[in-house]
Amino acid sequence: MSKENYLKAIEKFWPKDAPKIENIPKYVSKYKKEIIVIKYGGNVLIDRNIFDNFIEDISILNKLGLSIIVVHGGGPRIERQLKKEKIQTKFINGLRVTDEKVIKIVEEVLVDFNNDIVNSLNKKGSNAISINTKSRNIIKVVPDNKELGFVGVPDKINSDIIKDALKKNQIPVVAPLGLDVNNHAYNINGDTAASAIAKKIKSRRLLLMTNVEGVYDDRKDLISEIKPFDIENLIKLKIVQGGMIPKIKNCIDAVENGVRGVVILDGRKPHSILYEIFSDKGAGTLIRK
Repeated sequence: MSKENYLKAIEKFWPKDAPKIENIPKYVSKYKKEIIVIKYGGNVLIDRNIFDNFIEDISILNKLGLSIIVVHGGGPRIERQLKKEKIQTKFINGLRVTDEKVIKIVEEVLVDFNNDIVNSLNKKGSNAISINTKSRNIIKVVPDNKELGFVGVPDKINSDIIKDALKKNQIPVVAPLGLDVNNHAYNINGDTAASAIAKKIKSRRLLLMTNVEGVYDDRKDLISEIKPFDIENLIKLKIVQGGMIPKIKNCIDAVENGVRGVVILDGRKPHSILYEIFSDKGAGTLIRK
């Protein structure tokens, strides 16, 4: 197919407010034989318009033939369900203490949300598949900390299921859940789950979509690219603080263990995924060696 005809075909589904269409062939060629892991954070999942925009972007990447793995969060949905059932929980270092009653709700909510993403993508003409503790589980966990209850850390990732799906141009959609040696479900921090998968398959990119633009410097300006050593200094200087610290540590771990680059970007911005992948400027903060 000529470049002109190729672009005409893309024009039919390319959004008007996305990056310039002329650049698409260059970037498709760049990522064609690579894998991109996209983690969609729980805090930007509440607004259905943002969700629909995310679904559209993922389906576009799939139509362009790129290999995409989606890992999602679900904190706000879990919170809402726990409130509904009048269950109070506490947090230790940002992780929810998860007892037997809570893990049942967490698993239920995350599996339900996992299916929602898959169904929404399939309605757009994609071929997405659910990966969770009830269907094609790929994550074996070890307990994180006794005090946290059923909160796990990925121990083994079965990448064969993912690779088989990608060969068929399917989109694996992974819930941040895993099973222990006794096949009991455990909750996993979403960033940790995404990072573990990205490391296992040595992905070209890991995109962490959240509700901030990226990493800021001491003048509150967005940093477009930074190396692990420099970002560690920002933590020491307390320029990066709070909930961003565990996220950054996951980024550094991924970059130092086979992932070519990790990007923190704003999931609230329309087509931020497309701007990150299909423009030189990108859309957030790129962390790479």
